[in-house]
Amino acid sequence: MQIEITQDGSSTIFIPEWNERYHSKNGAIQESLYVYIQNGLNHCFRPQIHILEIGLGTGLNVLLTILHQKNDTSIHYISLEPYPLNKELYTALNFIQLAEFQNLSEIYFQIHECAENTPQLFKENFCFTKLYTKIQDFRSDKKFDLVYWDAFGPRVQPEMWSLDLCKKIYDLLNPNGFIVTYCAQGQFKRNLKAAGFKVESLPGPLLKREMTRAMKANCNS
Repeated sequence: MQIEITQDGSSTIFIPEWNERYHSKNGAIQESLYVYIQNGLNHCFRPQIHILEIGLGTGLNVLLTILHQKNDTSIHYISLEPYPLNKELYTALNFIQLAEFQNLSEIYFQIHECAENTPQLFKENFCFTKLYTKIQDFRSDKKFDLVYWDAFGPRVQPEMWSLDLCKKIYDLLNPNGFIVTYCAQGQFKRNLKAAGFKVESLPGPLLKREMTRAMKANCNS
């Protein structure tokens, strides 16, 4: 794995053998902010929001969610990451050196260093839990309002965008809960529709043509 600086000045990780990055080379922060905050968190109008993240990765989505959390909401955030970054990698990323995250440096290290399956109260109204597990093995009695679907793309991880997984995520959502993802693959969107989702194709971040948002359409399930 290699650290790269993207065009907005924020860092990401490049995996040469996959020719795949954790974020867009055109801007890690700008991509995540657009997909998961502007088109995700900002469209979730509930006083208490339960978020499931598929792919903790660098922890960037957690930082952005804390930064943009509304004062009158509380957030319970569960993040799944079967392959956590080692200390050499997460300390080499430059997020906490950037102006917007300077007050979140302690939380950034807690994200990566806190114990698995142990809730962490990062703020009075923000509870974070991480699990070192795949979404395929994840079980929960709780339902979620919002899913950040941030796995590697279908080219390298086709199993992460399958019909079976779409059905599983559908069942994990509350009525009117929804997913957001950078992925706009046609087969993935067909899988979402087959699972029962109402699918929106939105303009994509940066130079990407589209992204996807999909709501749990059957509010009685």
